[in-house]
Amino acid sequence: MSLDTKVARLYLCACVAGAFFIGQPAHAAEPAYPAKPVRVVVPLAPGGGSDIVARIAAQALTDAWGQALVIDNRPGAGGTLGTAIVAKAPADGYTALVSSSTMAIGPALYKDIAYDILKDFAPITLIADQPSIIAVNPKLPAKTLPELIGLFKKEPGRYAFGSAGNGTASHLANELFRMSARVDTLHVPYKSAGLATTALLSGEIQFMVTNMATALPQVRAGRLVGVAVTSAQRVNGIPDMPTASEAGLSGYSYTTWYGMLVPAGTPAAVVSRVQGDLAKQAREQRIAERFSGQGLTVHATTPREFGKYLAAEVARWQQVVKAAGISK
Repeated sequence: MSLDTKVARLYLCACVAGAFFIGQPAHAAEPAYPAKPVRVVVPLAPGGGSDIVARIAAQALTDAWGQALVIDNRPGAGGTLGTAIVAKAPADGYTALVSSSTMAIGPALYKDIAYDILKDFAPITLIADQPSIIAVNPKLPAKTLPELIGLFKKEPGRYAFGSAGNGTASHLANELFRMSARVDTLHVPYKSAGLATTALLSGEIQFMVTNMATALPQVRAGRLVGVAVTSAQRVNGIPDMPTASEAGLSGYSYTTWYGMLVPAGTPAAVVSRVQGDLAKQAREQRIAERFSGQGLTVHATTPREFGKYLAAEVARWQQVVKAAGISK
């Protein structure tokens, strides 16, 4: 075989091999996100606000992506156990956290939690929030917020509120009200928000700053009296009920918020994709109606906005816990 023939054959082989490799996908390239199901950890029990919001958001993103988001409820230690699981998870976008105001309270109560909220997580979005109602047992001689505060000041230490337990978000919401109104009331902790509501209905306790979804049906049925909502604006479903600020308690505002986060170090492109798609889906009527049906106001903020909000919430609840002398 001549030298020219060998060269020609080598050239032909090189061309064929080159064509083959050009036609193949680059093995180093990352598959499009998401390429597999995403685990969404909810650090509280099924059926609560965080669980409801997580399931609505998960379904919205599942519809958008055609890829499942699987809810994993991991309650315990005021939400810190499930939150720690996400903090230690790989920062690849396949483990997310949907938490609530409880997340910002944890650092003020638990000194040995295994994560730093502001350093170990990348905020994605503040999904939604929900106001509470200052609800009163109808046997109490107070049908407005000024009357209620006046009653408390007239007989300090006589009247009691309930909560889902010492150091819970419901406890701190009531402590914030007590401090804002400058009244002396008693705290009765229960094992759940449901038991606290039962106690309020029976008259065992006299008032409570309580979840909108829980209280509103009772108010509409006349079994409780709602003297004010705790949001900055009135609520569409109950436009005749004033805000606490309008009723004379200037500066008092409390809402339970729900947000999504991922482990710190998660690629910015993934964070942007999740936030953008969730915000888009939340504007769809069928998704918006599912949120509003739970008394939730959708925000779908940017990661930066949620990060600033979270830092402010952590600082706020540290002050409340310290002022109220609460410890775990």
